[in-house]
Amino acid sequence: MNRIAVYCGSATPADPSYIECAALTGRTLAGRGIGTVYGGGRLGLMGAVADAALAAGGEVIGIIPQALVDAEVAHRGCTRLETVTTMHERKQRFTDLSDGFLTLPGGTGTMDELWEAMSWSQLGYHTKPVGLFNWQGFYDPLVAFVDRMADVGFLRAQHRDILIVDSDLDRLLERMAAYQPHVPITRMAREEL
Repeated sequence: MNRIAVYCGSATPADPSYIECAALTGRTLAGRGIGTVYGGGRLGLMGAVADAALAAGGEVIGIIPQALVDAEVAHRGCTRLETVTTMHERKQRFTDLSDGFLTLPGGTGTMDELWEAMSWSQLGYHTKPVGLFNWQGFYDPLVAFVDRMADVGFLRAQHRDILIVDSDLDRLLERMAAYQPHVPITRMAREEL
């Protein structure tokens, strides 16, 4: 993997361990020679990922909507900062520029990005790994919900492993690198649907 799209919060929680998670991610990606593609912000976890990756000599590509540039939250120190018009354009650029998706703790925007990466994978719009860094169990309830969707039948068994979950970043990145794409819905037989 040459570049990974990192999805995470733009907020700075009171617990400093979340910023530590983001900084660890930026350093680790740069140390592995993997470029970071992210939302282009300078605040919260987003800024911490970018700052740590840049400090470690990594490539950082920010993709940010003009409205957020206007709100003065753009990270001007990125290797490259691309300004787009809409969130849809932003997410398409993440997909175009990256070889996988890595989600750290975050809020609704982070969830939007994660769910879209998973949905697009199910449909065959991309065949890239979708990783979830379960920092300190932050995503335990979400993982339980994904399991529930699978148990009930809303998530097909062959698509359950789209989401690669791990609490160890190095192991997660290794699992993402070894990911074997599944059969998307668009190529499944009628009886499998």
